[in-house]
Amino acid sequence: MSADLHGLATGLLRRFDPEEAHKLAITGLKLGLGPRQDGPDDPSLAVELAGLRLPNCVGLAAGFDKNAEVADAMLAAGFGFVECGTVTPLAQAGNPKPRLFRLTEDRAVINRMGFNNEGLEPFAHRLARRERVRGVVGANIGANKDSEDRIGDYVTGLSRLWGLSDYFTANISSPNTPGLRSLQTRAALDELLGRLAEARTALAADGTDYPLFLKVAPDLVDAEVGDIVEACVAHGLDGIIVSNTTIARPETLRSAQKGEVGGLSGAPLFEASTRILRLFHQAHGGRLALIGAGGIASGADAYAKLRAGASAVQLYSALVYEGPGLVQAIKRDLTLRLRADGFTTLPEAVGAA
Repeated sequence: MSADLHGLATGLLRRFDPEEAHKLAITGLKLGLGPRQDGPDDPSLAVELAGLRLPNCVGLAAGFDKNAEVADAMLAAGFGFVECGTVTPLAQAGNPKPRLFRLTEDRAVINRMGFNNEGLEPFAHRLARRERVRGVVGANIGANKDSEDRIGDYVTGLSRLWGLSDYFTANISSPNTPGLRSLQTRAALDELLGRLAEARTALAADGTDYPLFLKVAPDLVDAEVGDIVEACVAHGLDGIIVSNTTIARPETLRSAQKGEVGGLSGAPLFEASTRILRLFHQAHGGRLALIGAGGIASGADAYAKLRAGASAVQLYSALVYEGPGLVQAIKRDLTLRLRADGFTTLPEAVGAA
């Protein structure tokens, strides 16, 4: 399918209810109707992220492929890495519908999905069937809403998917599971990361190990940034994804949907998430890898995240408006920006702002 046809399909999907449109998009990708990149990436976009060798720095954020159904299709479309999930140990329906809203005037999305997913077993089976040589695919793990041991749920996810995923992300920052963000406090974080580190050590006893990241909210108090960095370093994590959706509602929002409860993503999240990213870059002192997420819709946005300290970036919400061909446009623009600023490799630009 040509770029023009993909653009037409994206516009057509926006005529549907947002959640139904997403299901249709997943179905189309499973049928092989997604875009495919011709040829390799420009070498300047290659990056090593916590030991993972990526052909380019532009990743697909968690939330798009909750059940690990289309990871290879999105890699074929040109993403440098794909993060599936969030997956919880047990299948759960998530929050009542409607729970996904387009804020078209703001190029934004509000969701209160609530970790709807099919559970660990179908997720694991799909990862087991894919050919690992096709590219880097990570698993974003979470806790069931009614779990009596939420930290135990993260350990269960890590253990079940060990050997099937190229990296893991502990998602403690979704605003749509009540109480989940409380795991970002230092005491709770030490308990969570301590138990994950213990499980990881046992799982890696055979000599295999995989990077472990933490995904944080953009709504942190500045003083919390240092505590989170030190907790991650103390427990051997490899990096932090900055950031998840926000519960804030900027005064600039114009859409009639702006009052919906849930996490806001898309263009209005860019400035807040990038500011927090800079704070994490200042605090980690080279000890962690940072992945920048939140509001990326162009090469300029991605480049700003890199210059703020991210070694790689992730996007999702902009695909609602721009379609899957966006990843190619971002990579082309990034290449031009690197050359214009005299950088021959992407890592040279990291933290240059």
